[in-house]
Amino acid sequence: MHFKLKIWRQPNRHTKGNLVDYELSGVEPDMSFLEMLDMLNEKLIVNGEAPVAFDHDCREGICGQCGLFINGRAHGPHDQITTCHVHMRAFKDGDTIFIEPFRASGFPVQKDLKVDRSAFDEIIAAGGFISVNTGQSPEANSILISQDTAEAAFDAAACIGCGACVASCKNASAALFTAAKISHLAQLPQGKLERKKRVLSMVKKMDELGFGACSSTGACEVECPQGISISHIATMNREYFK
Repeated sequence: MHFKLKIWRQPNRHTKGNLVDYELSGVEPDMSFLEMLDMLNEKLIVNGEAPVAFDHDCREGICGQCGLFINGRAHGPHDQITTCHVHMRAFKDGDTIFIEPFRASGFPVQKDLKVDRSAFDEIIAAGGFISVNTGQSPEANSILISQDTAEAAFDAAACIGCGACVASCKNASAALFTAAKISHLAQLPQGKLERKKRVLSMVKKMDELGFGACSSTGACEVECPQGISISHIATMNREYFK
C-alpha cells in the first residue's frame, strides 16, 4: 500500500509548526498505525532527517499515550478504539492521511505529535484518590457493594486518560475525564469520606489549568476509546452543587 502523509511538524512549544508532506510505500494492510509511523521514521533516519516524535507505550490500548488526530478525528476512523489499534487496512491504497497532535490549550505541543498531558496528573493530584491507612488487604466481603454500584464505578474507572475527550470537545473541556474520576470514587464506600472536598478541589484545578466548560455536545463520549458515558458529568455536577 502507498500513502501520502501530511504530518504536523513542530520543533517545540514555542515555535510555530506546519504540515509536512511525506510519501510511504510498501505499507502492509495488517500494520498498526504506529507501526506505519515507525516505518516512516526508519526511512527518515536513513535519509538523515529527523524522525517524527509521537507518544506511545504499551501499544495494547491500555496506557492512553498514543493520542493522535487522524483525518480530523481523535484516534482515527473507528469508534471506541485507541490509535495503536488502528490498522492500515482501515484506509484505501493511495489515500492522503492527515496526522496532527491533540489540540487544546491544556495540552501544549512538546514536539511534532507529542503533547504535554501532565495537566491530567494535576487534576488527579487535586483529589482523585482516597486516604486510607495501609496494611494487610481487608477481607473482600467486609464492605458490601451492590453489583449495580460496582459496575457503575468500574465503568467510570475504565478511563485511560488519553485526552481524546478534551481534543474532541469544541471547548477543550476536561469534564468527562474529571467526572469519570470523581464519579468512580463517589460511588464507592471508600471514597465517600472525602467526596465533598474531592469534587471542589478537582473542578477548581480543572478550571485553573485552562480547560473549557462542558456544553453537553457529547463529542467526548463519541470519541472516548472506553465509551465512558457523559452521565458521569451529570454525577460530577450533582456532587459539586451539593
